[in-house]
Amino acid sequence: MRRSAILAPLLVVLVVLGISSVFIVDEREKVLVLQFGQVRQEREEPGFYFKLPFIQDVVRYDARILGLRTQPLEVTPLDDRRLVVDAFIRWRIEDLSRFREAVGTEGVRTAQQRLERILNAAIREVMGAVPSGAVLSEDRTALMNRIRDLSRREAEKLGAEVIDVRLTRTDLPEQNLAATFARMRAEREREAADEIARGGEAAQRVRAAADRTVVELVSEARKTAEIIRGEADAERNAIYADAFGRDPEFFAFTRSLTSYERALKGDNSTIVLRPDSEFFDYLRSDGSDRAGVSPAAPPAVGEGSGPAAPSPAPSPSPAPAGQ
Repeated sequence: MRRSAILAPLLVVLVVLGISSVFIVDEREKVLVLQFGQVRQEREEPGFYFKLPFIQDVVRYDARILGLRTQPLEVTPLDDRRLVVDAFIRWRIEDLSRFREAVGTEGVRTAQQRLERILNAAIREVMGAVPSGAVLSEDRTALMNRIRDLSRREAEKLGAEVIDVRLTRTDLPEQNLAATFARMRAEREREAADEIARGGEAAQRVRAAADRTVVELVSEARKTAEIIRGEADAERNAIYADAFGRDPEFFAFTRSLTSYERALKGDNSTIVLRPDSEFFDYLRSDGSDRAGVSPAAPPAVGEGSGPAAPSPAPSPSPAPAGQ
């Protein structure tokens, strides 16, 4: 009984000592073994490891890639146009002993605060040396790489490795947006006014050329028409002369009928004339004594009149206008 009473507490002590002297390293973490604040072991490979119980402590750190989003930072590029920049950094712990020495017992939280200050300083240095337009151009990637390289050199002092840096937002401050938009609007309106003016000038040139072409074409057409009309009149007069020479009586008769037709054309059915007017010669005689007499000339009234012809000789026996 006495022996059992002694062995039981001894086994408990041995178990506690065994548990306190063994620790496990996960594949997602890195471990430091400290003894009175001094680093005694540095374990990065996963597995079982031993330490002195109660004397040595195990401090665990995340071995994965960590991310940090910075607070909005206001920077001033070369052209003095202030910009508000947000950045995102990816980093991981590279040297455990140096990291522990640099950040102390606070660990990752203190490291992120110092990395944010390092990143902000790199952003100010890089973006302060270029105009604001470079941030929105193809040079943006090169700027981010320069910021990453500067941050990486400073982060090595913390035992950390900066893997990548990205600028997530680059905007103007709120107080400058209205003025910037107004200036952009004014520039676009000026460009629109220039385009409208150039378009109006081009339209005026086209319109003037078209008007000149119209005048030239109309003038040429009128000239051609007058020439054709003159030639046609000459040919018509020649035909009239030839017809009169061949049969003057028939010519006078047809010309008088044409005059009657034109005088009484349309609604013009009333004519006021003297009963003995030459216009009614063919209406009041049978034409047996009309040999060699010219056709009657149309009266002054009516909608139209035919070509002028010699006046016929007065009839020896005038007849009433109704015959």
